[in-house]
Formats: sequence, structure tokens, C-alpha cells
Amino acid sequence: MERRSCLTYCFSLFLFLLPLCSFAQRTVKVSAEYTYVVPENVTVEQAKLTALDRAKIQAIADEFGMLVTQSNSTFVRNENGESSIDFQSIGGSDVKGEWIETIGEPEFAISYEQNQLVVKVSVRGRIREIVSAQIDLLCQVLCNGTTPQHERSDFKNGDDLFLRFQSPVDGYLLVYLLDYTAEAAYCLLPYSQSSDAAQRIKRDTPYIFFSAKDAPADIRNLVDEYTLTCNSGGNERNDIYIIFSPNEFVKANSAQTEELRPRELSITNFNKWLSRYRSHESETRINKKIITISK
Repeated sequence: MERRSCLTYCFSLFLFLLPLCSFAQRTVKVSAEYTYVVPENVTVEQAKLTALDRAKIQAIADEFGMLVTQSNSTFVRNENGESSIDFQSIGGSDVKGEWIETIGEPEFAISYEQNQLVVKVSVRGRIREIVSAQIDLLCQVLCNGTTPQHERSDFKNGDDLFLRFQSPVDGYLLVYLLDYTAEAAYCLLPYSQSSDAAQRIKRDTPYIFFSAKDAPADIRNLVDEYTLTCNSGGNERNDIYIIFSPNEFVKANSAQTEELRPRELSITNFNKWLSRYRSHESETRINKKIITISK
């Protein structure tokens, strides 16, 4: 852990979407199971997290279904008197709900089948139906640069972290990083020296966070810049929670434990805070980005 500038931190460090909704939303309790056949380059702890994520998504899809989209485009080109036609089809899908809270502790079973690691998980929780359109946010996690071309989910030890963000509506933003090796949730935004309970966001304004040179001059001295480190021998998985609401809200209660780290709380307490907040707020959108850090 070392400092890159007076407000720079180094530490070991992404999807559930919450809707902008004015209609009644159905909430139900569910149980889910998922079996994950693990690739060779994935650790047991990473596999457990992936299996749990997929179990939650499967439970939501089974209860509320999937939203499938299809977009078709035709392009006509004329070069040197010759015409050509290109046809492009773009498809996508999202679950029509959100995971509100986990009830109890997930149960994992680890085994080897035909010399391959298999992780099975059982989890219970409460989910809520998405019944209206979502806020269209731009969220890009960037590595070693601040342009869209630097978007990455795989980082190396010593890489710098940046976040590109834009919203079509005014609102408030929180960013947390969950480091499962340290068992800590770090509050990356608002900045550690800021007096705001959440970062204020102006609509249609592009933001680059964690970069002093890209910040407005009047807050440049508040900017925290982050370098990622890997403390284990293999890959580490971290989750970045990008939490946006058009309504004013307050970050989780956290503490400054070490000078070179952001404010932090335990992952357990973070999940409890997020579950309580999700239960009472339906206009918030949460974008979870999964990143890996390797030596």
C-alpha cells in the first residue's frame, strides 16, 4: 500500500439494475440453486462468487422472466459504381427483476468431477419485479487511461483505476469497491475529503472520476486517485458497485482505519446497508462491475 499523491491510495481491490419506477412492484421470496463447472484459471473463491451471482440471476429469470430485445439494421454502400448491402442484427436480454436481499447464508458444495472443479450453491432471498423503464446510465471502468478505449475488466498489479460516468437526469452517486481478500467494502466516491454524503451529478455531463487532471479546478485538490494491487499469488476478484439515484441519499456508515486506504466497512455491513436501502428505494439504479486483478 503506497501513495501516488497527497490524496492517492493503493489497495487491493462490477449486475443488478434497479429501475426508475412509478408502478406497484411485486416482491417475492425465492430459493435458487446453481451448479458451476469452473474453468482452470478461476480460483475457488472466485468460482463461489460467480456461482452465487448466476443463482440469483436464474431465480429472477424463473420468477419474472427475461426481457429480450432485437434490433435490425441494413446498410447500403456504393463504391466505384458497385453497391453492397450489409445486414446487422443485435440481440440482448435482461432479467425483469432485481435481487433485494439475501436471507441467511448461501450454502456451497465443492467437488471435483472428471478432474474438474464444480461449485454448487443454494441461496434464499427476496426479489422485486421491474415493471418500467430504467435510467440509461453510462458506466465504464477504465484501466490506465481515461478514454472509452481504456474500458477493461481485467487489471494487472499496479494498474490505475478510473471511472467514466454520465446520466440523463440530475442525481446522486456512490461508488464502492468490495475487496474479498481483505473482506472490506471501500467507499471510493464521494472522495474522502469531501463533505458530501453522495456525489452530486448534473444531467448530460460527462464525468471522469479518480483523475485529478480531468476534474474541475475547484475540486481538483479533493480527488482521490487509485492504483490496484494484487496481494495473492493468483487472480483476485473485486466488485465495483456504482449506485445512482435521482433522489438525495446517504452513503453507508464507514470508518477511516488506515491513512493510505479509503473509508471502509465490512462486506457484511455493506450488504446489510444495501439491502435496507433497496427495500425502501425503487428509483435507484445499481450497476455492479466485476473486475479481476493479477500479478
